[in-house]
Amino acid sequence: MFQKILIANRGEIACRVIRTARRMGIATVAVYSDADVGALHVEMADEAVRLGPASAQESYLSIERILAAAERTGAEAIHPGYGFLSENADFAAAVEAAGIVFIGPQASSIRAMGLKDAAKALMDQSGVPVVPGYHGEEQNDGFLADQATLIGYPVLIKARAGGGGKGMRRVDSEEEFPEALAAARREAKAAFGDDAVLIERYLVRPRHIEVQIFGDRHGNVVHLFERDCSLQRRHQKVIEEAPAPGMTPEMRRAMGEAAVRAARAISYRGAGTVEFIADVSNGLWPDRFYFMEMNTRLQVEQAVTEAITGVDLVEWQLRVAAGEPLPKKQSELEIYGWAFEARIYAEDAAKGFLPATGTIRHLDFPEVTARIDAGIRPGDTVSAHYDPLIAKMVVHGPSRSVALLRLTRALQSSHIIGVTTNLDFLARLSAQEEFSAGHPDTGLIDRNLQSLTAIEPPVDTVVALAAVLSLGALTQSSDGDPWLTLGHWQLWSEMQRIVVLTYEGGHSTLRVAAKGFDFFAVHDGRRVIPVKIVSRQDDGCRAEVDGRQVQVKASVAAHHMVVSVDHRTHVFHLGNPLDFSAADVADGNRLIAPMPGFVKIVRTSSGAEVSKGDALVVMEAMKMELTLVAARDGTVEAVEVSEGQQVDEGAVLLTLRVEET
Repeated sequence: MFQKILIANRGEIACRVIRTARRMGIATVAVYSDADVGALHVEMADEAVRLGPASAQESYLSIERILAAAERTGAEAIHPGYGFLSENADFAAAVEAAGIVFIGPQASSIRAMGLKDAAKALMDQSGVPVVPGYHGEEQNDGFLADQATLIGYPVLIKARAGGGGKGMRRVDSEEEFPEALAAARREAKAAFGDDAVLIERYLVRPRHIEVQIFGDRHGNVVHLFERDCSLQRRHQKVIEEAPAPGMTPEMRRAMGEAAVRAARAISYRGAGTVEFIADVSNGLWPDRFYFMEMNTRLQVEQAVTEAITGVDLVEWQLRVAAGEPLPKKQSELEIYGWAFEARIYAEDAAKGFLPATGTIRHLDFPEVTARIDAGIRPGDTVSAHYDPLIAKMVVHGPSRSVALLRLTRALQSSHIIGVTTNLDFLARLSAQEEFSAGHPDTGLIDRNLQSLTAIEPPVDTVVALAAVLSLGALTQSSDGDPWLTLGHWQLWSEMQRIVVLTYEGGHSTLRVAAKGFDFFAVHDGRRVIPVKIVSRQDDGCRAEVDGRQVQVKASVAAHHMVVSVDHRTHVFHLGNPLDFSAADVADGNRLIAPMPGFVKIVRTSSGAEVSKGDALVVMEAMKMELTLVAARDGTVEAVEVSEGQQVDEGAVLLTLRVEET
């Protein structure tokens, strides 16, 4: 076994590998960029080496710098994690050429599966069913449009390199095809350096079911059953489960055997996942699943397989890479219970799942009922440089219903303050009727998007509580001054303050009066709501609001405040709701960058007439394209940015001429 390994990654997966290596007595080396100097994975490792600037190209994607770090520290092997260089065949080959063990498959196996068109041709030859479509080398736009017509709409355009939903577009008609193809090519080029695509039939009611496989250097290959990853948004997985609901023994056997055939076709070793798409328009049938792609690495969702099999997949990776045979045979692997994994992201579900940035001020997970795989902690910053994954929440239970209930409760009981997250969205999704009944499919989120992402304005009691907290009610003096310990109460008259709060869905002007020590009366213009601070904690308080006690998590800053109560998180802004700049943006006079990124395309110019919904600017952030549209009809007053320009969140991209009234 290895004495020391280097993890060529960051965040959650780096921390995950370090934990297993530590348990096995293996020393670890972390690598980091300038953006990750104080990151958790750096702190956890036995050694850490700086790679370079925050840009992934100059740090985590630099093969030369990672190899230099391994040689400098004497690491015997390199674990690539997932993402970054994990499926880069040149990296795997360079590691082996340097006399270091690559903890993953051979470079030839990665190359065989790296391009989806070639991979599907190989799978077809190996007797693995593939989705009908065009997987050839011809990339002329007109030719591809003709192929889409022959296949029949709707079709799916997919980048032949890479994954994660990037460079992928559903097209429902011939008229939509040219623009969708151009967008898919741009995104694929930016993410993978290859703008070639393939065209496939789009299954109207598909399920995404994948099989975990493992091979060793001795020719042994096993599968560790399936995972259902059908709940997706923007073609990226959101909640995964194992086993797949409704799976029959016949179909499990057929999919498992197909996955093993796929692995044997490329002499696979290490952890891998064979992803299938299943047509479930008439249920699950052994002859209605098709090969999509093979991920030649560990998956983000590997934890649910670990939960139902009792296997540590990272440990298996290390043992296989060290030359040991697989620890178990196929006949020795069994399924125990049910497991779910929810991916907790820094993103705004209500705004099209835009990635979010910010500093984590509070992080609270119910670890008693859930396994939390995280690479971040309070005080860490979610930046625009890398994937916005905060943590993976994994629950296990004896049955699907028990495990799903545990997932919903764990999500509802979690609190993250400092950055916008998808926690509320995940909690609603886990309780969604179709999903709860065991009928997931890849279109479920899109069909129910409005109900899953709708913003619920805070109720009047929460607004009243926020008004009290905005006045510093969470702060209690500890310097022994008897006058300060009286709180907001005054001897000769009531202390009264006017508080103005704005929030999603409206704004409120409230009058707060101190009635006694930690006791307040809040008048919201309709009624008086009593609020009492019962006890204080580091991250909030216990409060009695209108006769009902609630647990409150809160973070109060100079101009805004985040309050989490009753499994709902609300952001309040302190100040004048009639501020001109806010109204100006709300009226659609200014197009604002929703997050840091760079301007890829400007589709208009000064003096141009635009209509509501017109695409004006295309930004790229976190390897994703964001198309920003006009909020109203009007005339472009000025374009404030140029193509290729890096902009910060909140930057004005263009302005529309103010309409005279």
